[in-house]
Order: sequence, then C-alpha cells, then structure tokens
Amino acid sequence: MERVCAAIEDRGGLGGVVLTHDHADHSEAVPELLARYPAPLVGGRGEVDVKLREGVRVGPFDPVATSGHSIDHFALISGGACFTGDAVLGEGSVFIAPHRGAMSDYMLALTRLRERKDFSVLCPGHGPIVRDADGKLGEYIEHRLERERKLMDALEQGLRTEGGLLDAAWPEVPQQMRPLASVTLAAHLDKLEDEGLLPAGVQRPTLEGFEQ
Repeated sequence: MERVCAAIEDRGGLGGVVLTHDHADHSEAVPELLARYPAPLVGGRGEVDVKLREGVRVGPFDPVATSGHSIDHFALISGGACFTGDAVLGEGSVFIAPHRGAMSDYMLALTRLRERKDFSVLCPGHGPIVRDADGKLGEYIEHRLERERKLMDALEQGLRTEGGLLDAAWPEVPQQMRPLASVTLAAHLDKLEDEGLLPAGVQRPTLEGFEQ
C-alpha cells in the first residue's frame, strides 16, 4: 500500500481505480486506498461507481471481457500492453470458475485477445511481465485444449470419479493444489455437457463456498 501511495503522490494524484475483477487478492485494499485518495471505482460488478463494458473506454483503458477465472473479469488494454489480471499469469496457469459457460467463454476470450494487434506485452496480476504476448496466449489456449484431450481420453476409458479424472488429466498437480484443479475440472465438465459430450454417471466436484 505504501508503494502504491508513493506512486500516486509521484504522479500528482489518483484519477480512479479500475479492477480486472473483484477477488479479494485484487480488491481488498480498495477501501483504504479510496479513503486516502477519493476517486471513482470501476469494475465489472458490485458496488462500483462505473461498470466496465466492452467498447467503452475508462481513462486510458480499453476493457475486454475475459470471463472464466471469474464472471466479472476484464482485461485492460492501454499503451501497447494488456493488463490481464488473472486471465493470464506470468507463470503457471489459472483455475476457471465453473459458472455456466465459463470454459467456453474463457477460450473465446483468449482467442479474441490473441487476434488483437494493439498490444505486445502482458502485465499479469501475478508473476513477471510477459514480453511475447502472442506466444503466451497461444500457450494458454493449447494448455486448456490439452487438458480437455486428457479428460476426454479418461472418460473414454470409463473413468467417472472426480479423483480418477484428476489423476488422469491433472497428474502433475500436487495434493495441496488439487482443490483448485477440481474447480477447473468442474468447468471442463460443464463445457463437455453443453456440447453433448459428457457421458452419464460422471461424479461432479462439490464446490460449496467457492468464490466466483
């Protein structure tokens, strides 16, 4: 917070706060920040002063809907950079929250971002800056497709339990990360069901209390 405030002072004040999404690790400092520097709050949902919408610029940012990690997620494009929030990380992959259509929407969002020509750098909410935006977006798309292929293979082999599907499609994930893998598994299963590709009798993950 002190580093953010120092940057605000150096720049002569705060014009506004724009959230890529409202998960706590991206938003919990907002009340303290706005108490120090009153300014408009912009986001995709909740108690904000301005709602993000595609096609409507906010300050220097062009917002792009990137639902998947959360329902309200937007990427923000400005000055040749794309601030990706949790849609794309500097390292590793993200979980996809299983609201209906989440995985399909996420894959479409990655494809749409990759087709744009107005940025070449990704500035993620976690991890280092990515200088090869096209390469990273392609990597993310292929990663999701590879997970889906492994999941389909597991289903064709007759696996139906949550644990069995995780073992088959997420074999490298350590035990402490399996709950997040289960979240993304649920989103993949929803996508297959929407496409008429999910066989009967598949155990669905229980995700009570999960933040979307």
